[in-house]
Amino acid sequence: MESEQSPRHDESQVTNISQSSVDEVHAQSVRMHQADAETISASDVQLEQSAAGTVKATHVSTHQSAVANVDATEFLAHNAATGLVKAEKASLSGYNGAIVAGTADVRNSINGLVLGNEVHVGESSRTILLVGQNIHGNVTTLMNTRSALIAGLLAGLFSGLMLLLGQTLFRRK
Repeated sequence: MESEQSPRHDESQVTNISQSSVDEVHAQSVRMHQADAETISASDVQLEQSAAGTVKATHVSTHQSAVANVDATEFLAHNAATGLVKAEKASLSGYNGAIVAGTADVRNSINGLVLGNEVHVGESSRTILLVGQNIHGNVTTLMNTRSALIAGLLAGLFSGLMLLLGQTLFRRK
């Protein structure tokens, strides 16, 4: 497809999109190269130097792409930027906001939140908050479960004290 703006792609077996912008794509298999889509719903999605708002698929593979919200069974991202990833199995490198997965493998990445049953971390990955049942690899975190709990308790205590102080200082008679 070579048009500049296409509002919707209807369901078909295979949809190839190159250098185009679409609102919605519904297909069995979607392949995008240097394109963007607002919503993708498919069984298999492949993104190459592309961007997508919301992707709901069984298998998603991205390379040098950006995805805001992913809901997939299996997600593979190489040199990508992601917002929220929900997957049974996720393997990522790049910049990631939040990853919620049964099994997560993060390598050469910077991550906000990684939450998973089994988490593999390697090759210069950094994570702000990492929560997992089984964690493997060299983990560099800004916050672990213990420090997140302490930070939450301190924030609650500070907020409560500020509320009491405000009520005391600004009480009307």
